[in-house]
Amino acid sequence: MQTVFEKQLELLKNNQKSWLVTGVAGFIGSNLAEFLLKHNQKVIGLDNFSTGYRDNLDDIKKSVSTEQWKNFSFTKGDIKNYDICETVTKDVDIILHQAALGSVPRSIDDPITSNLSNVTGFLNMLTAAKNNSVKRFVYASSSSVYGDSKELPKVENKIGNLLSPYAVTKYTNELYAGVFHKCYDVEPIGLRYFNVFGKRQDPNGAYAAVIPKWLSALINKKEVYINGDGETSRDFTYIANVIQSNILAGTTTNDKAFGEVFNAGIGGRLTLNELYNSINRELEENLENFTKKEPIYRDFRAGDIRHSNANIEKLKNSVGYEPTHDIDRGLKESIKWYIENLRATT
Repeated sequence: MQTVFEKQLELLKNNQKSWLVTGVAGFIGSNLAEFLLKHNQKVIGLDNFSTGYRDNLDDIKKSVSTEQWKNFSFTKGDIKNYDICETVTKDVDIILHQAALGSVPRSIDDPITSNLSNVTGFLNMLTAAKNNSVKRFVYASSSSVYGDSKELPKVENKIGNLLSPYAVTKYTNELYAGVFHKCYDVEPIGLRYFNVFGKRQDPNGAYAAVIPKWLSALINKKEVYINGDGETSRDFTYIANVIQSNILAGTTTNDKAFGEVFNAGIGGRLTLNELYNSINRELEENLENFTKKEPIYRDFRAGDIRHSNANIEKLKNSVGYEPTHDIDRGLKESIKWYIENLRATT
């Protein structure tokens, strides 16, 4: 029996729509664009390359056919510039808004810049969508919105005190989206991402996510650091599940989903210690001459949530979401990609 997602993919084959993907040169944006192009969709990409890379666009081109690539167009621009937002949202059917300055530590270091991209930029895109009559507006929120709430698993309507400027920006996005749905003819749907990982996620820089950062260090025989005691836990979500949640949110006919926000995770959790052991085990199986390395523990990181685990029933019931990749399957696919690509570049 076909899932809701499988049925939707069949419909996409013969029903080409125009999708705007902001942050298209980033990790999640580039994966979304590649998937859409492979399913006969037209993709307009926007990025300012502040955290995205031209190499990711080149990688998309290599991954799709010549005919599919013809359905892609790109604009270099910044969502902080309203005129750019106005231009790229013309003649668009669905917006997948991924552009943002991620990272809790980055926002603590520089809250003003995070606010400019994540709040001003978000409002620019939302307003441009309204003015150009683009109804469907799917946007990336974050599990950081749950703050110091100790409830597990996390349920959408129960959040705690926010712990970082980044969390404030994402919660502000949710508030704006809800108001735009009430005041204007817009159909926003928010997805609270839970520690997304997968191919093309940048392992470099001060704000790199933990999985690519550890993989890069271990493959290159460098030290690995764990913040805190390693018992911090996360609902690590493979990119394939996030792609599915975006496509379903972008195409759902359930009007009760509009103006709402949903957990986009897998509904499980792993401690950092467990994750580290899983990564080492996979590398031992897939990388010649690999020797497991003991991590170095250091202080907890400011603004971090202690435990994160998504209740995904709301997303399942509203749009038919069924995650296809658990943490183990996601890690196997990711590690294979990182071994091939990090070895090629180091």
